[in-house]
Amino acid sequence: MQEALFWEGLEGKAVRCTLCRFHCRIGAGHRGRCGVRENVDGRLNTLVYGLAVAANVDPIEKKPFFHVAPGSRAFSIATVGCNFRCRHCQNYGISQSPHESGRIVGDPLPPREVVAQALAAGCGSVAYTYTEPTIFYEYALDTAQLAREAGLLNLFVSNGYIERAPLERIAPLLDAANIDLKGFNPTVHRELTGAELSGVLDGLRDYRRLGIWLEVTTLVIPTINDSDAELQAIARFIRDELGAATPWHVSAFFPTYQLLDKPPTPPATVLRARDIGLAAGLLHVYSGNLPGSDGESTACTGCGRIVIARHGYHLGAMALKEGKCRACGTQLAGIKLA
Repeated sequence: MQEALFWEGLEGKAVRCTLCRFHCRIGAGHRGRCGVRENVDGRLNTLVYGLAVAANVDPIEKKPFFHVAPGSRAFSIATVGCNFRCRHCQNYGISQSPHESGRIVGDPLPPREVVAQALAAGCGSVAYTYTEPTIFYEYALDTAQLAREAGLLNLFVSNGYIERAPLERIAPLLDAANIDLKGFNPTVHRELTGAELSGVLDGLRDYRRLGIWLEVTTLVIPTINDSDAELQAIARFIRDELGAATPWHVSAFFPTYQLLDKPPTPPATVLRARDIGLAAGLLHVYSGNLPGSDGESTACTGCGRIVIARHGYHLGAMALKEGKCRACGTQLAGIKLA
């Protein structure tokens, strides 16, 4: 155990965690909503510092990041735990395990070793992913500092529910974030995730304000968030609040965990969602979980030519020079582009 950051003491040895927007009040001997921050005799500790439940080398496109160092590899780490209760979580075996079993599992992998393994594997970045990086904030913060010193990018794949002060502290070390925007109906969002939509939207605004490169992902679930009205609302929010050049990944859902009564998303629905985003004025909208679709590749916003061809997580031809279209010279939005 290691003392956590961002908490305050209350009467009776209780504490208030201020790391994420749930602001858990935690009594002595109890854990917060994330399952990995525990009040030990009036002091809040993190139970997962340096304890990785996953450590893999992934294509950066798998995160997904399509406008960050295309074709590179990301050393991806996670601990157990999550502050959301998503009924459709694809990684529920590790994200929800502290709630379901009470056990904290993982293998020791200190920050310095994360960076060493990332460099040895030829990775260009460290991605804090699979579960929710906010809940292993202290581990991510120390790793990100060492990664930055080693010339690696730092990437969050997150639900966006981190509080403003912790985000501001880690922001100078964060290069990019992909945030899940799981819907735009507050009631449905709460039922699906256990969290308030307003907190996610405020988090997205904070990421943008702090200058962190943003990509947004929406898993399109039949009858839950696949209406034209909801998809249009998401697209307008991204355009107006985050910027038209912000990539939006609209991905197909497959039944999992507690959401087994919904069918897989038809490909036509995903392509319709992409068309809605483009019609709203977004410049880069991608269809996810549909390998081989036209919506995987990146087009130049100047001349319309394909500048990054993709099939699944594999890159084809790239027509970029110093981040600009080889045909017309238009700059592609993103970081560390070829």
